[in-house]
Amino acid sequence: MTKDQWGALQGQLRETVGVNNFTNWIEPLEFEGVTDGVAHFNVPTSFLGNYVQRNFGDLLLYAMTNAGADVRRIEFDVPANKASMPAVSRAANSPERTGQKQTKAAQSMTTRADLADLLPSAPLDKRFTFDTFVVGKPNELAHAAARRVGEGGEVTFNPLFLYGGVGLGKTHLMHAIAWELKSRSPHLNVLYLSAEQFMYRFVQALRDRKMMDFKQIFRSVDVLMVDDVQFIAGKDSTQEEFFHTFNALVDQNKQIIISADRAPGEIKDMENRIQSRLQSGLVVDLHPTDYELRLGILHSKLATHRLQYPELELDEKVLEFLAHRISTNVRVLEGALTRLFAFASLVGRPITMELTQDCLADVLRASERKITIEEIQRQVAEHYNIRMSELIGPKRLRVFARPRQVAMYLCKQLTSRSLPEIGRRFGGRDHTTVMHGVRRIEELKVQDGQIAEDLEMLRRTLEA
Repeated sequence: MTKDQWGALQGQLRETVGVNNFTNWIEPLEFEGVTDGVAHFNVPTSFLGNYVQRNFGDLLLYAMTNAGADVRRIEFDVPANKASMPAVSRAANSPERTGQKQTKAAQSMTTRADLADLLPSAPLDKRFTFDTFVVGKPNELAHAAARRVGEGGEVTFNPLFLYGGVGLGKTHLMHAIAWELKSRSPHLNVLYLSAEQFMYRFVQALRDRKMMDFKQIFRSVDVLMVDDVQFIAGKDSTQEEFFHTFNALVDQNKQIIISADRAPGEIKDMENRIQSRLQSGLVVDLHPTDYELRLGILHSKLATHRLQYPELELDEKVLEFLAHRISTNVRVLEGALTRLFAFASLVGRPITMELTQDCLADVLRASERKITIEEIQRQVAEHYNIRMSELIGPKRLRVFARPRQVAMYLCKQLTSRSLPEIGRRFGGRDHTTVMHGVRRIEELKVQDGQIAEDLEMLRRTLEA
């Protein structure tokens, strides 16, 4: 096969593998010729040669054989490596050879500097460790999975995919894994970055024509961590590169950890093949926080604020109030406590309920629950498989009375409606009936595990 014939064959390969793959992997190959059934190609880096051999070797062999060439094997050579080899052993210490070594070393240093420029740098927050992560029922599975990955060792599930709403702890767990891996195995090349940074570096590499360096960096890491992967949805070229990076690392049994704000199958405009890959490992949901977990987080942060403001007095009911009222975002919850301590310190007053409501009026308004009584009634009726008319009607059979009390309890906890108004929405009942129902459920949730489980499930569904 001649070089002209190889040039003609490239057009067919472009149609077969696609423009992106052809540009990145096939076009850089320099055909040297065929000797004794072996086709020789020069490549800029050994990494590119190994990748093409693994992913396109059979295709190239088939295409060349189909074009009439007597080819049984393909070999890839790096000309720079050949040039640096001594012609004879006695020339190893010659002045010319010494000069070549120095030149090669300088080139190597330049290459490493160029690669360092491409290497994404996402700083890790020292506060986000496993020690500072408050564990509760909504996040215990995610925490356990993250702990397992942070221990290193054999890759048991790949990738680990963490998803959940804003402020539920995804980034905290990602940083904690990175810190733990760095602590246990300093030799590991752990790369943490956001999906936005991945896209930015990809575009930069395209612009600077350093795609080979980009690919080599991302395919040589031991652990790849990508935060907020939903950001690359709809960006075709970035998704294509992410897909190939993902596959290359999985093939090498390297650990991948991904986070997003929703499950892989629910990310709009994400390619099906990427969704499929993301679902191939362990997918873990960080559920919305419950009251106990939020209260635990506040107590954890309180210890830090006590050190900074030791003189401030705090009404314990304030923490319970905040845990009830700010339920959707842990960052807002923590920020509210920080703001409260700073404000109380500046005005020289103890932290009371009155001061809390004055200081956090805007936060409390924004965090006010938008769940309606009608939504609660509808969800409870569906959960217990009874009709709405039976839930709010006059029948006192236990099969209707218990769900009714559960609904009243949830209305009291999840809405700002008064007891008389809640009573009116339940068939015109008196507010004392509502009070009795709420107290009864408070007693039962401690005694009856099924009631507690029903309440938690209904709360999560309504707050989702």
